[in-house]
This record gives sequence, structure tokens and C-alpha cells, in this order.
Amino acid sequence: MNPEAAPKNLLMLSGDTVLATGRQGVFFPVLEEMARHFTRIDVISPPPGGAITTRSLFGNVHLHPNPRGRLRQLGHILTTARALLRERPYLLITSHDYGLFYNGIAAYRLHREFGVPYVSEIHHVPGFPRPADLRERLEVPLNRIYARFAAKHAVAIRVVNRVEMPTLLRSFGVPDAKIRVIPSLYLDVDVFTPTPARAKDCDVLLVGRLVKNKRFDLVLDAVGRLKRAGRDVRIKLVGEGPLKAELFEQATRLGLRDRLEHGAFLPTANDLADAYRGARMLVCSSTSEGGPRVTCEAMACAIPVISTPVGIMTELVHVGVEGRLFSWDVDELATHIAWVLDHESDARAMAERGRAAVLPFERKAMIANYATRLIELAAKARA
Repeated sequence: MNPEAAPKNLLMLSGDTVLATGRQGVFFPVLEEMARHFTRIDVISPPPGGAITTRSLFGNVHLHPNPRGRLRQLGHILTTARALLRERPYLLITSHDYGLFYNGIAAYRLHREFGVPYVSEIHHVPGFPRPADLRERLEVPLNRIYARFAAKHAVAIRVVNRVEMPTLLRSFGVPDAKIRVIPSLYLDVDVFTPTPARAKDCDVLLVGRLVKNKRFDLVLDAVGRLKRAGRDVRIKLVGEGPLKAELFEQATRLGLRDRLEHGAFLPTANDLADAYRGARMLVCSSTSEGGPRVTCEAMACAIPVISTPVGIMTELVHVGVEGRLFSWDVDELATHIAWVLDHESDARAMAERGRAAVLPFERKAMIANYATRLIELAAKARA
């Protein structure tokens, strides 16, 4: 059979917990575009965060969520994948690797049993560049062990930024020949776009899960210092998570509770874009990120961004040109927030440069690049 005419089937071992519940998370538009490049895509995933309502998408994407609980995840992956691999040939297995590396262990075993090459995808390492707690301190050495293992057996390790993750993998002993930079910043620039004369609902917007590594407490401390200096700053916090009560208690102690608005999970990209456009700035205070996606979406909306130097941000932002970076220092962050508030014209110009910096990450082009690179890696492995 002509290799070009052979079915291009892809098996994805994913960490997504949203799609099977019928919600359109960040993985939805990725699969929508990937479906155009592959004959069939099978996605094996952990237990979803709700009732399973969806098993297929776009006609050729098939979802296989685990209905039995995370303790049985490895068995679910192997049982499901073996049945699929006996039914049809697959070009490649992709493994989203994190946590206890169920996906990576399963991908290796399936590779040994069926001869299908696999790509390990390490989007970021919790605890790098900075740990948020003791658990994250343990993540870096665990990822070192796994990355060395994956480098021996996977056709490649995919990373999604050009500086942070390649540097870390090299320090782990992973050879350059095994590292593939394939960005995962997929921006719908028709949705994440500026709108003229949008009224501002808040001064500082925070978007993300309310968990330790987001370090939203730093932002509250910075705004608290501005309040003590006589500045009135409105904060909007969009997201849910286990630290919600703790963050509200902190805001109360700092005298900010009446200046803190909380909004729950925003279900669509249009809702997110409207939230970005309603803010005078977005702040990302994370200790580790693969993207972060929210900063780049805000930049696409021409909103000033202040971020820690995580993920792709050090590549996109030259300090003061496309945005502002801070190193988890509360005083430094307070200074940046005050600058954006006090220099409206300069901040607007900075935001326009930020938008120009992220426009090359247009969704369809980036996902087409991802699909093409995967097909090339599969061909290389088989050659």
C-alpha cells in the first residue's frame, strides 16, 4: 500500500477530564483541527469531572474516558489501547506525561507489545522554575527519572517552549536529538481580539484554578500594599479551586474584600475574551506553567500583561516592551501594577506590542504544524 494512502490513525493518551462530560475545554478546538489531519483519533483519558455524556466528536475522534476511578487508570489505558491496536494500525501514540506517569508507562508497554512508536509530551514540570510546596519539590527529581527513561524509548520528547523546558531536559541528561519543540499555544485570533471602547470592570484580572502554584496570594499582598499607599485597585478573580476560602480570608485581612469580585469557570472562549477586554491588566503569578495560556490570550486582546518568568513568557516578553515580568517579589509586582495604572498611554502601546508578539500562534496554523510534526516523527521512527 502507498504510505500516503494508508490510514493516518492517532492514539492519544491524554490527561483531559472535560470533553467526555460534554464541555468544551481547551482540548476541544485542538481536536477539532487535528481531526482534519488524521483518519481517526482515539483519546484515552482519566475519569472525567462529571457524568460521561460524550463518546465521539467531529465524526472521527473517539473518546475513551475511564469510568472506574484513577486507581485503575493504568489498567484502563492498557485494556482499551490493546483492543484498539488489535482492530487497526496506528501511526503513533502520543503520551501527555505528568504526575505518576500512567500515560508514559502505558505508552512504553504498548510500544514494546505492538511496535507502535510513541512521543512523550512534557508540557511543563511542576516545581520548575519554582516549587509552590513540598510536593512540587519532589516533582523535579521524579521528572528527571522519567525524562531519562522516555529519552531512551520514545521517538521524541515534545516540549512546548523553546527555552525553559529544553534547558531543563538537557540538565536531566536528555540529548538534544530527542527534544522536539512543538508549541501548544493555539490562539483563535478571531475570538481573542481587541474591541474599541470596552468599559473596564476591574483593574487587575486573575484567571486560573485556585491552587497553590498560581500564587494569587502574592497579587493580593501587592494590592494590599498599594491600598496602604492610598491606591484603590479593583481585582477580579475568575476560577474555582480548593484555596477559594483561604484567598477570601486573606482579602478580608488586607481590607480588600469589597474590592475583590469572584467569578466562576467561564465556559467559552468568547466569555474569556470578554473578561480579558474588561480588565486594565492581567496578572499571572504562577510558579510553573507550560504556556501560560491566559497571558497569551490577554495579550491577543491587547491587554497589558504582568507575569512571572514561566513557560513561554521569557520568549515573548522583553521587559517593558511586550509586557512586564516579575520574580515573585511582592514589592516588584506592586510597582508594575502601579505603573500600568499610572501610564495608560504607554501601557496601551506595550499591550499592542504584546498582541503582535502572539499573533504568529494562530490556532489553525499551529495545530497543522503539530499534526505535520507528529506524522513526520512517525515516519522517522518507522524508517
